[in-house]
Amino acid sequence: MKRVGLGGGIGSGKSTLEAMLRQRGLPVLDADVVVRELTEPGSELLSALVDAFGSAVLTPAGTYDRQFMASVIFSDASARRRVNSLIHPAVGRALRQFLDEAPDDVPAAFVAVPLLRAEHREALLLDEVWVLEVDPEVAVERLVTGRGMSDLDARARLRAQPSNEERRELADVVLDNSGTPDELRLRVEELLARWDHS
Repeated sequence: MKRVGLGGGIGSGKSTLEAMLRQRGLPVLDADVVVRELTEPGSELLSALVDAFGSAVLTPAGTYDRQFMASVIFSDASARRRVNSLIHPAVGRALRQFLDEAPDDVPAAFVAVPLLRAEHREALLLDEVWVLEVDPEVAVERLVTGRGMSDLDARARLRAQPSNEERRELADVVLDNSGTPDELRLRVEELLARWDHS
């Protein structure tokens, strides 16, 4: 079984790619889902975030306020580093466990890590890294039309993330997702076909 990391910036289509892989019956875990689970009310991680940033990280209902924290970390590099130092180790452990426990009878298991870094390859024992990429203007358009962000907010989020060039340096496979979902699906099928008989 291959262990594959999926990377890509905001608006690059990671959710679409993950859905395609799941439709093929392949195990996929997204780091964002892990963060949601780890920051449920009463969790150690949520308590640590409250200690670090105060009760502003909570919604009126007492849950983790992802939108507020996103606005903070995308506008303040030092806050982003503090959040990452709390969240990344716990998420990394969960992703590693997911890959370690994936069934042997599937050709590959995937972990989606939006802020994929070089050290993830060793920490997660990845066999391959796939990186989704779109032109930054395409990403902005998707964020504005699909997620209702302002143009200013979309561009700020993109600036806070690694560039396409930086991600490409980490990649074994670069998936250009500027086209249609059908074009992406065809490329994914080609990649998966390499392992069908291995």
